[in-house]
Amino acid sequence: MNSFSFTQLMKPITLSMAVFFSLQVQVTNAQNAAASYPDKTVKVIVPLTPGSGADIAGRIAFKTVAEMWKQPVIIENRPGAGGLVGTGVVVNSDPNGYTLLVQSASYAANPAIYKKLPYDLKSLTDVNILGTSPYALVVSADSPYKTLSDLVNAAKAQPGAIPFASAGVGSSTHLAAEYFNQTMGIKMLHVPYKGSPEAISETISQRTAYYMAPLQTAIAQIQGGKVRALGVTSATRAEAAPEIPTIASQGFPGFEIGLWVGLWAPSATPKAILQKINTDVNAALQDPQVVSAYTKAGITIKLMNLAETEKFVQSEINKYQKIAKQAGIEPQ
Repeated sequence: MNSFSFTQLMKPITLSMAVFFSLQVQVTNAQNAAASYPDKTVKVIVPLTPGSGADIAGRIAFKTVAEMWKQPVIIENRPGAGGLVGTGVVVNSDPNGYTLLVQSASYAANPAIYKKLPYDLKSLTDVNILGTSPYALVVSADSPYKTLSDLVNAAKAQPGAIPFASAGVGSSTHLAAEYFNQTMGIKMLHVPYKGSPEAISETISQRTAYYMAPLQTAIAQIQGGKVRALGVTSATRAEAAPEIPTIASQGFPGFEIGLWVGLWAPSATPKAILQKINTDVNAALQDPQVVSAYTKAGITIKLMNLAETEKFVQSEINKYQKIAKQAGIEPQ
């Protein structure tokens, strides 16, 4: 074999070895990064207002996560446009695990509301589900609507005239309410607010007839007598508020829809870091203090690995698209 042939023969082998060693270096670097993660402050963006369901769940969970990591975890609220503003901040952040997103089911609802999101869903990767909670359909304590039937009958008598509140166009509270209206065969006037606290406040003042509130957001007002809960959207009564009947038990069998809170990271984040975050957050969710705080807030813990989280989020995206279509909501 002449030298030319031998060189040509060895070239692909040399290239293959170079690729192999390059991959080995990348794997080693990723493992090292995960082993030392986190070694500085982690920022968690909540694209909703303080006091929202996602904010409450995120603050409870990450207080314990911060203690486990022995690093500060800063919760930063960036509300606006149904969560799109804050979500965009995370999409454009460095994919190193130090900027994370805690968002409600609005993350899955937004694709059904907007023709074009300001970011690609593939820019984020699903990391954890922090918890689930039913909605509580609340009216003002002074409202003339004492029962679900009172509200439904009034809406049927004045199609499109009676207003209902939501935490923003495209939010999960918006689509949950639309699902309720659709199921009841009624038309109501949607009034979006900046977040849950504002929506509850306007409902208390009776500027809106009802709000499909995340239970953990409204439970203090329910227990304080400022709002009346006409029903919860879970299949069974909520442990945190067992006195509230389910909507399904009031003549609407099968009615069920829930809120959930998830955790996301930029999609290019190393898999080893994503795995560590998932594992550590799941460990925190099993801490007795977190379990107790979640129970009081009406949040049910839902432990999932990375693959299970991805499957769940995709199924929710499909569900909200179906709800929006059946409700006749035109994407904006």
